[in-house]
Amino acid sequence: MEQVETSRVLRASKHMTGTLERRAEAPADTRAAVTRNVSRAVILAAGNGDRFHNPTHDSKLLEPLLGKPILLRTLEAAHDAGVRAATIVVGYQAERVRQTAERGAPAGMHLTFADNPEWRLENGVSALAARASVAGDRFALLMGDHVFEPPVLQRMLRAAVEPYISLLAVDARPVTAAQADEATKVRRDGSRIVAIGKDLIEYDALDTGVFVFSPVLFDALEQARALGDTTLSGGVRQLAARGLMHAMEIGDATWCDIDTLSDLAAAESALGAPSA
Repeated sequence: MEQVETSRVLRASKHMTGTLERRAEAPADTRAAVTRNVSRAVILAAGNGDRFHNPTHDSKLLEPLLGKPILLRTLEAAHDAGVRAATIVVGYQAERVRQTAERGAPAGMHLTFADNPEWRLENGVSALAARASVAGDRFALLMGDHVFEPPVLQRMLRAAVEPYISLLAVDARPVTAAQADEATKVRRDGSRIVAIGKDLIEYDALDTGVFVFSPVLFDALEQARALGDTTLSGGVRQLAARGLMHAMEIGDATWCDIDTLSDLAAAESALGAPSA
């Protein structure tokens, strides 16, 4: 999974500083910008978290964060932002992840599940597994191991954008060299994303893993996979090359990408765990 590593618990300010082949633009759409709030999410929860070296080898999404499984923290944040239906993509320890979600999901959130038998591949394959669940509507896409402040996603769910435009929440604050080396980075032209990847030299923000997508994402992921790229970022690059991917800055919001045990400790510290 392409994610920010080391302790990705970051706060705000503004900073940082490929060419992609430009594909044909999406068909012209004369409708007004989308004003109906997005209320569905896809949550990627299929991986085994191979960098999360807990002694039980359980899915890291089952690991407690301030006393509650990481996956449930993500579901709660999505619900607080306005998500009322979520499709959770499962793979590794699918039944345990499913049971945890069903038992602990916020009241009023409707859950469905999509199986990804290829969960050892990268996260674009997991996103494709949810295609049938989306039914042509715009949707949020979230990482099961990311914890974020609900107002970030809420603003994205309510954003008035053209129907083909997709959004990524980005963090434009200064980071250490170690954080930048491991991060998925973004370069923008105004609000439009023009490049994304872990190996970008010139960039001005970091990918937080919080998205709102148009359903055209799935065709973009198929195109990327045909080119040998099974990452979610590969699909985002396809959209960016067509001018369909825009960024929204998160301001001072806190977000945590939990890949390792040290990331978990940093997240608990940032989110207010009481001192021992």
